[in-house]
Amino acid sequence: SLAVLQALEDGLKKADADPSVKAVMICGENGKFSAGADIRGFSSPKRHGVALGPIVSLIESSEKPVVAAIEGVALGGGLEVALGCHYRVAHAKARMGLPEVTIGLLPGAEGTQRLPRLIGVPAALDMITTGKHIPATEALKLGLVDEIVEENTIEAAIRLANKV
Repeated sequence: SLAVLQALEDGLKKADADPSVKAVMICGENGKFSAGADIRGFSSPKRHGVALGPIVSLIESSEKPVVAAIEGVALGGGLEVALGCHYRVAHAKARMGLPEVTIGLLPGAEGTQRLPRLIGVPAALDMITTGKHIPATEALKLGLVDEIVEENTIEAAIRLANKV
């Protein structure tokens, strides 16, 4: 939503400007990272200049380590947010993917560039062209996530952020 995009942008800019902040952790609410954009918003008027692609680039360019705490699902734009992070911690039951292709849309926030860089072209092409969701265990094997945990994902992401 526009509110989430704006909050991400504002939070990142504030964290980058604050010398007391040493790292950033991005998580979702209620046990879900992000299921991506609401397709109903695609037909609404221009969203006041706030777009996911530049926000993901802002995450990626942060001089401070940014860690994604992935619970539940990271799909579509949600996965693209996680791809912009420097590190990704996933709960063992998390699932990731770019399902928008199943309705004729390509990932629009540079996921088609970031995913191959991270996991290689063959695996990325499979995910991008089929829209399949992969479990956390497969994501770890591919190098999409850095760590899988059975416990509290947010606490694990904070530990990783403190370590790096």
